[in-house]
This record gives sequence, C-alpha cells and structure tokens, in this order.
Amino acid sequence: MKVLSADEMRRVEQESAKIGLTTDRLMENAGKAIAEEVRCILSDVSQKHILFLIGPGNNGGDGLVAARHLHDWGARVNLFLLGKRAADDKNLGLVKERGITCYKDLDELDERLLSASAVIDALFGTGRSRPLGGIFREALQQVAQTKKERPELKIIALDLPSGLDSDSGAVDPAALYAEHTITLGFAKPGLFNPPGAERAGLITVADIGIPVYLANGVTTELITDDWAKKVIPRRPLGANKGSFGRVLVVAGSTNYIGAAHLACSGAMRVGAGLVTLATAASLQPILAAKLTEATHLPLPEASPGIVSAEAASLVLSELKSYNVLLLGCGLGQSEPAISFIKSILFQPGSAPLPLVLDADAINTLAKTPGWQQQFPGDAILTPHPGEMARLAGVSVAEVQADRTGIAKRVSLEWHKTIVLKGAYTVTCAPDGQCRISPVANAGLASAGTGDVLAGVIAGLLAQGLSLFDAAALGVFLHAKAGNMVSARLGDAGMLASDLLPVLPLVIKQLKETQIKK
Repeated sequence: MKVLSADEMRRVEQESAKIGLTTDRLMENAGKAIAEEVRCILSDVSQKHILFLIGPGNNGGDGLVAARHLHDWGARVNLFLLGKRAADDKNLGLVKERGITCYKDLDELDERLLSASAVIDALFGTGRSRPLGGIFREALQQVAQTKKERPELKIIALDLPSGLDSDSGAVDPAALYAEHTITLGFAKPGLFNPPGAERAGLITVADIGIPVYLANGVTTELITDDWAKKVIPRRPLGANKGSFGRVLVVAGSTNYIGAAHLACSGAMRVGAGLVTLATAASLQPILAAKLTEATHLPLPEASPGIVSAEAASLVLSELKSYNVLLLGCGLGQSEPAISFIKSILFQPGSAPLPLVLDADAINTLAKTPGWQQQFPGDAILTPHPGEMARLAGVSVAEVQADRTGIAKRVSLEWHKTIVLKGAYTVTCAPDGQCRISPVANAGLASAGTGDVLAGVIAGLLAQGLSLFDAAALGVFLHAKAGNMVSARLGDAGMLASDLLPVLPLVIKQLKETQIKK
C-alpha cells in the first residue's frame, strides 16, 4: 500500500482528473467511504448524534457528503460550517435539502457536544500548513475540553487530524487526539511520524476510486498482510534443515546474557533450519541450558564473559558453513569486544555472507570514523533512534522529526538496508524503496525486543529472502506478534520472551488468510 506525500497526492489527483475522475467524483466517493467507516466505528449509526466540523475546502466537502449519507442511514447529524463555502456548493445544497441543522458560529457547540456520540473533524486535510487560529482553534479546543469531561466521545479525523502536517507529522498544538483517522486514497507519511502518529489513533485507508497504478512511481509503502503473505518463505514437504538456512549468531556478554538467547530464539521461531550461537566460552554452559535446539561455538575470552579480539579469526573461519551472520546483540562495548567486531567487519575479505548488525555492532560503527569506506558492502542495520542519531551524527530529535526521510537518506549514502526501530518502524533499501510498519505498540518498548527482531530478520534472510524483504517482513512479523501478545496481556508487562512462541502463530495466521484480489 503506497504512502504518498502531499505533492505526490496532488499529482495523483491531477492524473485522476485526466481519466475522468473529477474532484466532484472523488469527493462523492470519499464521502461515501467515510460514512461507511464511521458506521463501522460506531457499530450502528441509527439515532446516533454525530457532529461535523466542516472546513472551507475539499476536506469540508468530503465531510458534507459523509454527513448526507449518515443522515440517510438514520443518524442525527449537526454541522458546524467553520469557513466560507461557495454559494453554489452542490454538497452543501444537498445537506440543506435534507433539513440537516447547520450552524455558522460556535454558540451552540458546547451544548451539541454534550449529547454527541462522535465528532468528525473535517476542517483541513493535506492542504493546510498554516497555524490554526481563530474559530478553527476555538472549535478544536472546545472539542478537546469536552473529550476530557466525556471520554466516551469518539473523535474521528477525515484524511488527517486538522493541524497535522501530512509529510512531516508536525502538529499544531490545537490538533485533536483522534481515536480514528480515515485517510483518503493513500496513506500519508505524517500519520506514521511523531508527534503526528500520537494524534492519529487507529488509521484506516479508505478507497476512493483512484487507480493504484497512478502511484506506481512512489517508493514508500505501508506493509500489509497481503504483501507479507506473498513474501513468507515457502516450506516444501521434502525439505531438510539445510533447506531453511544456517544462521551464526555472535552475541552475549557477562552483562547481556539474555540478548544471545533472544536473538537465537527469534531466528529459530521464524523457521531457520539451524542456528549456532558463538559466545564467550564461560557463558556457553548457561546459554546451552536455555538453547537446547541450537548448536554452539564457544569463543576465547579476554575476561570472564567478554569475548577476546582474537576470537574474530575463529568466527571468520567458520563463516563458510553459514548463510547469515548476526553480529552485535549484547556483545557490550568493552575494548576487546570493539576490537573483535572491527576485526570481523573491517578485515579485507571478511564476512562474505549476508550480515545483520544490531546493538553493539552498530555502536562500534558509530565510534569508527569513516566506517562507511571500510565497510562498503550492503548489510542490514537495525538502529533504534539513539543509535541512528550516533551513526548519522545528528540529534535524536532530528531523527524522530523525519524518520522516513533520514532512513532513506542514510540508506542511500551508506549503501545499507536500514531498519529504524520505534513506533511505525521504517525499513529502507539503498535503491530508495521504503516500507513502513503499520503498527505502533507500547508493549514492545521493553528490553530484549530488539534482540528478538534481529534474530527474526536473520532467520528470514537465511531462508533466501533479499535483505530488504527479510528486514521488512521481520519487522512486520515482530510487530504482529507484539499485537497478539498485548491483546492477551495488555501493553504493560509484556516481555521480549513472550513474543517467541507467538511468532509461529503469526506466520500460520498469515498463511491461512486469503490474499485480497
């Protein structure tokens, strides 16, 4: 599913007009689709009191069409017309013909809000970039205040919450916190970037009749179940463990023993045929008790629980037996560990197989001036925002202000596949392709979930997926597992290990659902 910037959306709409999809036709389609989504959200709209805030532009026009349909389905609809509309506005005329009450000031808003089941924000869509002021700000503030007093009031935004920048996710302070955003035609990047993501709530993309091929040139997409099902590795009946790849996981240290267990388990739980853990020798007995299905490569130590720099030669000598190397989870930032990581990554001809770099491997790169020149080949890097900030030499705030933009830029510059973790994780390839996870789950904000993700990606990569597909699919499966766990446990107290037994269930569920035509 494509994700379009404001300029891309305008171009697609212009192309739509050339094939007969006029603004009026799109507005009619949008309003009907919005009304149907509202009916789903409220379960039954009959006799429900629905209040619309109608702006002066096309977003307001979409709202007028939706209001008409909801009225025809039995809802009690009130409109607040908070902007000038043309005297010959067809949709306004159709609303008035039905006797729908239209207010032109805010005198009645507080009273109407007291009995409303839902407020529909149809003030401004992708075209609004100026600060909200005057009657618009006042109306939104009144709704926000009522929401505090009446938490059951549903707030639904059309296309975007008014005041949210569709490209960057920047928000006006008056922008509402919507429970639902019904975005039109295609998803918008600002809905998945903080702070806008926090205001959008549950996002639904409504089909308004624009042919998908008009957006073929767009390189940013939202990951969907249908895409994931097509990419999941196949499991032939005549296969053996070698058919599904061999992963060498180099991980763990005295302070981060669990990271090694979680990473290996993540790879196994998505179907890797064989996983070997290479870790400091004194940790191997502990981890062998937890990882009964893995094989083990004990590594020489600089001190108990800390791998030695010299251990790199042993790892490099074993790589010919594996399909993927996962490096970094819980190795620590001791001098021996840093030297060990550099010896694997920067020696001429080293690490000739696909690489997944996580945690301390990424931190080591950040401490190495000119690492891009010393490590020119492609690899999957999985930084969280802090690690990305260190790698790119910017602040965390700058990373979070433009997650997709910075991930795309550094992926191209470094020639690496980037997985920028966080709510709505972004995965970018060096050729400009980008996929955004549709999931934000606070339950995943706990220690060890990143180690599971790194293992999942490595396990998929070992089964023959491209770096980009393995990274994006790994992100999606990990996020879906998080949702499945939080549906059972809630979003507090979820542990990284809770994801492990759920990952096969997510894959099973995807395989059993039919791809939409």
